[in-house]
Amino acid sequence: MVQSITDFETTEEEGLLMAGTEQEVRIAVSPEDFFSVIADYASYPEFLSDMEEATVLSRENGVADVRFTVNLIKRVTYTLTLVENPPLLMEWSLKEGPFKVSDGRWKLERLPNGHTLAKYHVEVKVAAFVPKAISSRMVGKTVPALLASFKARAEGLYPAP
Repeated sequence: MVQSITDFETTEEEGLLMAGTEQEVRIAVSPEDFFSVIADYASYPEFLSDMEEATVLSRENGVADVRFTVNLIKRVTYTLTLVENPPLLMEWSLKEGPFKVSDGRWKLERLPNGHTLAKYHVEVKVAAFVPKAISSRMVGKTVPALLASFKARAEGLYPAP
């Protein structure tokens, strides 16, 4: 079950629309196993319905540049720089794309039973010419489905004994 911790209102700030959320989900795999799923960027199109393409442009010393193409009402392509600190933290920031900001993180906690509590935080700022429906859907509507997809992928790859 996905639990919303915080939703940021979509607000207009200096000609930009800002939207964000922080949500968490419990996953019946270890943090190490879940981290391997979130760090396998090239496989995202296999299990994320809005993801059309994910191409690793570079990956060295725990830093990856990945170009993503998603279809959220409109096709959007952007590149993130992701900093991997396995097995408990991954952070990213926008390298290029139609957004002004696209920052976020996965923060993983090991539960007493060995499972994972995954906290997902994302903040997106887009130019005012990007339709509000796209920025709102990217953040508010797709995050619960995204977390459920990552949970299903991890639990499918690493089933409990």
